[in-house]
Amino acid sequence: MTDLPEGVDWYPAPHGTSADRDGLPDRPSLAVVLPGGGYGMHAPHEGEGYARWLNGIGVDAVVFAYPLAPHRHPDAVVATRALVRDLRAGRWAGLPSDPRIVVIGSSAGGHLAALVSNAPTPAERAVSDVDDRPDLTVLCYPVTSMTDHPHVGSADNLLGPGASVRERSAVDADLLVDDRIPPTFLWHTAEDEHVPVTHSLSYAHALARHGVPFDLHVFERGVHGIGLAEGLGPAEAWSTLATAWLRDRGW
Repeated sequence: MTDLPEGVDWYPAPHGTSADRDGLPDRPSLAVVLPGGGYGMHAPHEGEGYARWLNGIGVDAVVFAYPLAPHRHPDAVVATRALVRDLRAGRWAGLPSDPRIVVIGSSAGGHLAALVSNAPTPAERAVSDVDDRPDLTVLCYPVTSMTDHPHVGSADNLLGPGASVRERSAVDADLLVDDRIPPTFLWHTAEDEHVPVTHSLSYAHALARHGVPFDLHVFERGVHGIGLAEGLGPAEAWSTLATAWLRDRGW
């Protein structure tokens, strides 16, 4: 796909996939994958690795190398919202036309996916009026708070070292939840020492308060950043559960 912008990698699913099966909607399905990496890098196993899994279940995928430090908020979320808008508008030849979009983010990429699914922050509104939200959201051990048990590296890279509590709370995804959030799938491990499971629990609580449909799965064992968790015990089941969740929603 030669005309895609820098930082956007296209992974088409094989022909005859879920988008073509009888009984499913005519609109094609497309995943936008946001790897983790503390807003300082993009973890390959949470990018291409996820795209290959998605292709295996019949979903086309785009992996986005969103802006990292020294870029600051709102650069990453503005760029991701613009990408969702452009994908829906069919800006690039060869990609699905008017697709249903699921955004899948891990760790800091999960924070970005949550922000894209939430109402724009004041900082976003100051530079962009794009409010395109995905149709579904999948959050993998996400950072959802920059004030409650924060992941310091993500906060420093996103906002700059020494950001005030007010600046950090402005990007607490769990505080931005409204009733327009798309249905959401979350998973985490109770052993995660870098991004505590409370991040997913507080986000799920916010979704419940606003009546947003969600699936939440917490596995006992597993360190942070395990991606597809292949061969790592019960947490490996998350992708099977997510596949069933997507299928139940017509994907």
